[in-house]
Amino acid sequence: MPVGAHEVEVFEKARGRLEAIAYRLLGSATDAEDAVQDTFLRWQSADREFVETPEAWLTKVLTNLCLNRLTSARARRETYVGQWLPEPVFAGDRMLGPADTAEQRESVSIAMLTLMERLSAKERVVYVLREAFGYSHAEIAEVLDVTESNCQQIYRRAKRHLAVDRRRVEVDATAAAKIVEEFLAAALSGRTDALVRLLADDVISADDGGGVRFSLPRPVTGALRVARFLQGLFKPSAAQWSLIGDKPTLFSTFANGAPALVLMVEDRVAAVVSLDVTDDGIAAIHTQANPAKLERAASRWATSAHGEPLTVAW
Repeated sequence: MPVGAHEVEVFEKARGRLEAIAYRLLGSATDAEDAVQDTFLRWQSADREFVETPEAWLTKVLTNLCLNRLTSARARRETYVGQWLPEPVFAGDRMLGPADTAEQRESVSIAMLTLMERLSAKERVVYVLREAFGYSHAEIAEVLDVTESNCQQIYRRAKRHLAVDRRRVEVDATAAAKIVEEFLAAALSGRTDALVRLLADDVISADDGGGVRFSLPRPVTGALRVARFLQGLFKPSAAQWSLIGDKPTLFSTFANGAPALVLMVEDRVAAVVSLDVTDDGIAAIHTQANPAKLERAASRWATSAHGEPLTVAW
């Protein structure tokens, strides 16, 4: 059926929410955009006269498209080169979605998006729709074509699989910038103890180069091991800089609601280092250097204010 101006307007009003749902489900801004576009194609061809609640209809179609993508993504990730990490998204991007509650902010953190990879596809859908968007179990059951009691069981399993002993420390822009500067200064100091003091005892460091940039095949764990690894990584040398293309310019910013270090090479976002901060210190360091997963971040960076670079001698 032809799509009129009103139908387009209905969809565009829902686009931001649909993108935010898809990003949380897929961990990829690129895949989320594709899923939303596919939803629009379904909307175009639907018999919209019989769609009583467009928001519910669009959510259900999007969710089922994401379920299919999650299934195929798991197969692709079995052959992925190195570690797979989510795609970082900078502050202000509508793909981050609602951020009014601690649960909403937590659900879009790089640490949580990484943890959600351990969930089944349905567990992830239920968790995201419930925690981040406040859908009732009855509404989610309708989306997934399951009973309400089954939905509740899936939710409990998801919560159990994602249970952590500590919660992230929420920081504002000023505090985030200070955290990034302290982290970078310690990494460049040459003193292992200075970096260890900032890290949680069981800190984990993971990086994603997608087979294009240097990355380790598995995470580094433990404060001392991570500190030594980071010192080697941040040791100033032409060989180190060649891993990302050239000597970078460094910025502090927010990515997925957490402090992040951005490495710029010329006008290119070469890497985003996200810091997961808890009461025990930095609990996780996720470095995204896969160029394919930095395209949206680069586009956002090029068109937004991001302050002056950090004044560090590297």
